[in-house]
Amino acid sequence: MGIRSLLAKPFAAYIASETRKWANEPFRHQERILKTLIDKGKSTVFGHDHNFAAINDYNDFRNCVPVRDYEDLKPYINQVLEGKPDVLWSGKPEYLAKTSGTTSGTKYIPITKDSIPNHITSARNALLSYVSETGRSSFLDGGLIFLSGSPALSEKSGIKTGRLSGIVNHHVPQYLRSNQKPTYATNCVEDWEEKLEKIIDETLHSDMTLISGIPPWVQMYFDRIIARTGKKIMDVFPNFSLFVYGGVNFEPYRAKLFDTIGKHVDSIETYPASEGFIAYQDSQIDQGLLLLANSGIFFEFIPAEEYFNTNPRRLNLEDIELNKNYALIINSNAGLWGYSIGDTVKFISKKPYRLVVTGRIKHFISAFGEHVIGEEVEKAMKIAIEKFPEVRLVEFTVAPQVTPGNGLPHHEWFIEFTNPPENVEAFSVELDNSLRKLNVYYDDLIKGNILRKLQIQKMRKNTFIDYMKSHGKLGGQNKVPRLSNDRTIANELANFKF
Repeated sequence: MGIRSLLAKPFAAYIASETRKWANEPFRHQERILKTLIDKGKSTVFGHDHNFAAINDYNDFRNCVPVRDYEDLKPYINQVLEGKPDVLWSGKPEYLAKTSGTTSGTKYIPITKDSIPNHITSARNALLSYVSETGRSSFLDGGLIFLSGSPALSEKSGIKTGRLSGIVNHHVPQYLRSNQKPTYATNCVEDWEEKLEKIIDETLHSDMTLISGIPPWVQMYFDRIIARTGKKIMDVFPNFSLFVYGGVNFEPYRAKLFDTIGKHVDSIETYPASEGFIAYQDSQIDQGLLLLANSGIFFEFIPAEEYFNTNPRRLNLEDIELNKNYALIINSNAGLWGYSIGDTVKFISKKPYRLVVTGRIKHFISAFGEHVIGEEVEKAMKIAIEKFPEVRLVEFTVAPQVTPGNGLPHHEWFIEFTNPPENVEAFSVELDNSLRKLNVYYDDLIKGNILRKLQIQKMRKNTFIDYMKSHGKLGGQNKVPRLSNDRTIANELANFKF
């Protein structure tokens, strides 16, 4: 046993104990965080504009601070970009996390000195929770790879600017740097395919034990290794034992990824965003991700079905119900106030508060009033694959077909298989029936002959890689939208069909 794995066990036990303490008293910590945020925000431009001096409790806060998305907050962000201090938080941000939005173009999310620990400590604690529960720590002695964006940073008005994963890379603890892959120089390569080949050069003959990244890009890394070696990943990296992921639902990728590896490995799901580290999987036994109620973020929740109403309800953690979809709103020590990050979540436990990510509030199909969401299409796909175990897929997305050339309108599923179902029509029926069971409105539309059952478009090899490449979004933290309410993506994908 190496020194890292040896020292990690007592530290992991301490962190697990501290986590249990705050997880058992989430409301007290959330109340404390809100008070601290308001006190610190009083001296900012935003605090003056929203009368923070008159806020005494959560009800006052709701009355003074409206819910905003990035576009609504942009006038304040622009002041930050001009170099003005004390706009959203005291002083200037340490960093600006650069991310791409579907409607806002490039977004710049502030990361302050106070908010950096939320990103760094949370990632560390996810690993330590695993060590504490399982007793397994030997992975810390081997090679650790984080498939991420470039750590090269630029500046805007003296503020360092880059991708979140690149910013976080600068804060990897020193004791892990000696076995971290890839090297800094390789990580700075902007072209994803060139970078991937260099990463393989550096890792192919290393003892890789932990691999972290968004599943489709990790799959691409594995596929390239197999193409070079002709071996399963378990034969290339025999001590690979832990996969850490986030950003997308793992289920559609799970079967193919483990086939590629050649054995089962433990996995840890995380829920990081540029706006803050929200939750992580703290148990290999209990389902869901532990909400980080003690990490500088005060959380609010809007029932998903009310989100687009004029005056939707805003709830704190104490008011949420289990198994109900909520739009996630954050208030943080990065200076984000009433900020809608665009995700929907559902709590599956209150002791402690654990959630699952169910989709994006603006990613849905409701061309006919069905309001199908990401969670439903992913569950339907999972059920269908369980019935057709030969199926392996790379990626998929769904769009409405409102004006087909013939027949009734329908949902069109664009799927890239590595191993298609033996009977595509039977698979399509199972997929459709599963979605009907999950969404009563969709079921009613099928029964009423408003829609016909879904149609599958089989896509050629590398469809989604080529699609993302054409948009300059290959690799890193970029994701293919699971579904959309228009034909923008669908029309482009039409060029990639068999």
